Amino acid sequence: MSETSTQEPAAAAGPRVRAVPAVTRSIAILRLLGKGGEPMTLKTISQELGMVTSTCLHILRVLVEEGLVKVDAGTKRYSLGVGMLTLARSVIESSPFPTLAQPVLDKIAHAANVTAIGVEVAGSDHMVVLALSRSTAPFRLHVDVGSRFPALISATGRLVAAFADFSDKELERRFKGLRWDQAPEFDAWKADVDAVRRLGYSLDRNNYINGVVVIAVPVLDRQQRMTHALVAAGLAEQLDAARVDALAKELQAEANALSQLLATRN
Repeated sequence: MSETSTQEPAAAAGPRVRAVPAVTRSIAILRLLGKGGEPMTLKTISQELGMVTSTCLHILRVLVEEGLVKVDAGTKRYSLGVGMLTLARSVIESSPFPTLAQPVLDKIAHAANVTAIGVEVAGSDHMVVLALSRSTAPFRLHVDVGSRFPALISATGRLVAAFADFSDKELERRFKGLRWDQAPEFDAWKADVDAVRRLGYSLDRNNYINGVVVIAVPVLDRQQRMTHALVAAGLAEQLDAARVDALAKELQAEANALSQLLATRN
């Protein structure tokens, strides 16, 4: 799931970034191959991305040469190459968050039978899953390490909105671009955003995914800026108000400890 990209007002977006089509198209190809899982033909890739076939082929050849994409000589199908592993390992090794968060997520997932997730806020547009521990409950979130989601979606999005410097007008514009199972009214969502700093956590019940409760707490840096979040997701029928409150407090305690640990590493 991704949010439609549009040009932001200068005040919200910061310095203007000039588009580089070749880079944008290369990234789109890598994301498509990573999302699909199955090797894809040149024709399928170019059609999926609305790209001229010759342009797509030229970019693929460069990506193959760099080891980021591989091609089966027999089927002429493309998939991600082992060079992506080197890049991914570099990202993980450069950030202590996944290593520090994983034991916390495992403990929470096992004790509360929820899916526990650690995410990084990637600018103002997206969040990225860096660590994950699944529950044994009879449901599965469509999320894996490396998954990207719109920054303002679900409970985590309410946190991002609370800590970001957006005007109400900009928040409403971004909110309208989100997709939910049961979309809340903007005023109700904005009230949730305003309550985040007072409560210290955010809650999404049945909005993002019907029948699922999502709880999120912020991980802050030394300047009290939100850099990451701890998230717990479980079946709504198993998470009543009392269990939500207890789980939120546990997540807050773990997030506070993580914030302090990360501050000593940076």
